[in-house]
Amino acid sequence: MVEVEVEVEVEAEVEVEVEVGATECVQDAHKKSIVAAGPKTSRIEARSTTQHASRANSAVVISVHHLVKRYGTHLAVDDVSFEVEKGEVVGFLGPNGAGKSTTLRILSGFLGPSTGVVKIAGHDIERDSFEARKSIGYMPEAVPLYPEMRVGEYLAFRAELKNVPRAKRRSFVDDAMEKAAVTDVATTLIGKLSKGYKQRVGLADALVAQPPILILDEPTAGLDPNQIREVRSVIRNLGEDHTVLLSTHILSEVEASCTKVILIAKGKLLAQGKTDDIRAMRRGAGVEITVRGDRELATNTLTEKADATSVSNITASDAAEGVSTLLVSWEKQAESATSIENAIAALVGAGLFVREVKGVGNTLEEVFASLTAEKEKTETETKPDAGTETKTRTRTKKKKEGKT
Repeated sequence: MVEVEVEVEVEAEVEVEVEVGATECVQDAHKKSIVAAGPKTSRIEARSTTQHASRANSAVVISVHHLVKRYGTHLAVDDVSFEVEKGEVVGFLGPNGAGKSTTLRILSGFLGPSTGVVKIAGHDIERDSFEARKSIGYMPEAVPLYPEMRVGEYLAFRAELKNVPRAKRRSFVDDAMEKAAVTDVATTLIGKLSKGYKQRVGLADALVAQPPILILDEPTAGLDPNQIREVRSVIRNLGEDHTVLLSTHILSEVEASCTKVILIAKGKLLAQGKTDDIRAMRRGAGVEITVRGDRELATNTLTEKADATSVSNITASDAAEGVSTLLVSWEKQAESATSIENAIAALVGAGLFVREVKGVGNTLEEVFASLTAEKEKTETETKPDAGTETKTRTRTKKKKEGKT
């Protein structure tokens, strides 16, 4: 009995020392536990303490586990889980109506989840909402602005609402305007700004309290191509100082700005990972081989001697005479090193000259289209036929009437 009490006291001491965050504390606690409870207990406590320290130093700033949101009978978000680490610029990607905005509103504290756990900078968004929201700068899709206010005074007003200390307010506003590239319109009425500048003012609003996390919902919605490029440039620069979660359905925007992708469709998470890893989820379109010599001979050589399943002529109209570019693919591995080596050897053996070999990889758009199409196909196959349901209900009703 005495040994058990000593072990409990030592374990409590270990946990207190780990919270200080020093490796030396862990080592000291480990030595104390050896004296108090023997070798076996010390190993268990030391391992538990190390795990605790690892979690304390985790780089995860947004944690979403089994998030569900229902509006009556409509399921807007269906068991979504993901994590965002410090310093990442993450593209939250999905078609219109996928549940992106709903998820971001829950993350920013504007909506409550039906079930699930959301933590922002270690704070539960429901139980510790105020502390969680302190870490967030949120830019909604439709930015609410006061058109009768000037940009500078509007941002100063927003900084006051966000409890930025009076002594730091001016410098915080100036920093936000510089990062969002709106310093040149600081004294202009918001109502007289272009759509692009209004979006940037909304971005400056999200930045004005200098939060470590930015949540941006469709920041380029409604902008022209030049304005989109400007906003993308601003977002890329923000990634140097902030963690950014960017919602969009524009594929090129994600490829241009983001290092990680979370793909959602009809409320369900389809894929997540580094941008390059998501592209690699689908087999490449093939290999482009540029040859000099008889095109028909090259095509026959690739199909008969290199086992290519498809050879298409994609020669540019301005190509040099006698030079052809062929798109070649194989059934199993379009970019297999062995298949490519065999193809080149076969072409050279046939007396043709190989000028260039280039792999054709997937774009994010192709992967997105493929995954969302698969999702729709699966739902169509599993959805019961309306006619069958009606017939079943009719038969059931007749049986009940017969019994009556």
